Amino acid sequence: MKNVNHTTSPHALPPGGAEAGNTPRCEVESHRPVPGEATAEEIKVLVVDDAAFMRKAIVDVLATDSRLRIVGTARNGQEGLELIKALDPDVVTLDIDMPIMDGLTSIRHIMIESPVPVVVLSSLFSDGAITFDALRLGVVDFIPKPSGAVSTDIEQSRQQLIDRIKLASAVNLDNIRRVRLNRWDRQAHFPDLYGYHPLEYLLTLGTTLSGPNTVIRMLANLPPTLPAAVVAVQEISPKIIGAFVEQFDASVPWRIREARDGMPIEQGTCYISSYQNAVRVATNSEGTPCLQSAGPDAVPLDMLFTSAAEVFQQNTVGVLLTGIGNDGAEGFGQIRECSGVTLAQDTQCCVYPNLTHNAIQQGTVDIVLDEIELPQAISSIMAG
Repeated sequence: MKNVNHTTSPHALPPGGAEAGNTPRCEVESHRPVPGEATAEEIKVLVVDDAAFMRKAIVDVLATDSRLRIVGTARNGQEGLELIKALDPDVVTLDIDMPIMDGLTSIRHIMIESPVPVVVLSSLFSDGAITFDALRLGVVDFIPKPSGAVSTDIEQSRQQLIDRIKLASAVNLDNIRRVRLNRWDRQAHFPDLYGYHPLEYLLTLGTTLSGPNTVIRMLANLPPTLPAAVVAVQEISPKIIGAFVEQFDASVPWRIREARDGMPIEQGTCYISSYQNAVRVATNSEGTPCLQSAGPDAVPLDMLFTSAAEVFQQNTVGVLLTGIGNDGAEGFGQIRECSGVTLAQDTQCCVYPNLTHNAIQQGTVDIVLDEIELPQAISSIMAG
């Protein structure tokens, strides 16, 4: 077991936080507003959906907010791509199941030809390949349509959709990148993946909006033979998490499981929890580390980090990734109190910088790195 000294860790922050250190920086900075900034500027929205009723329903819902202005509608991805180039919207709402050019194909073209924040609104949330690919490709969020392709109760999702569009308009677009996954054969690596490896460390990942994309990249580049398990809390609809996890499990070397109450924590496994259905780390009657369902919680990241530190003590590694809000900093403080290690994604490389910026400002972060460097740093911490 490795105990990392907070004052001597490689890449550790000097007094004064990240700006005083010589930490890696991304080459491009976005000039979009920071989420939460006071601004009265209108947000131009393009609605793409093949169903005329759905287009009207979305337009009517968004028209109830004075900051949102619908600049156009499109019946398929090809029309949508043309209108993006012509109208320069701030945000696009996008269906998946469309003729001529479907949603996933559209996302690929949009991100290459005319990058713009995309919020998916689709009835295909039970298809793991679709939800996983959409989030892997860098959409801001994947929102299930309330009741199928032609919904009569979209009003129930009104505020969520409006909020997501507003947050999407403030995204750091330059930092949105698709995750490229290498093909691998689970059977060929069976001895490595399923041979015995001890559980010594718990890696806790915390993120909110746009986080699934970064979590996918992290697990694709982190060796599953580390003496560790992973618990990740991220902003993802509880309706799509099951399908997302199933496809995620088939795409990376780690075993990916949806976090459930009472699950024992096992080496080589990553447990995914929704921000809306939080989990804490505990021990069962036999003293085995396990997960406990906590339901809705105002600060699920703080709860995850704090509970992990209570069980795994100095062998807790906390990582804050892109996201909005200020959750996680207090929990990071608890990890450090127990001599664990805290890492944060460089704010200048985050899609949303709020989570990591807040923790850095509060002085609870040991190491700040670009997300590309985080897997190697985590591996080094657990190597001793």
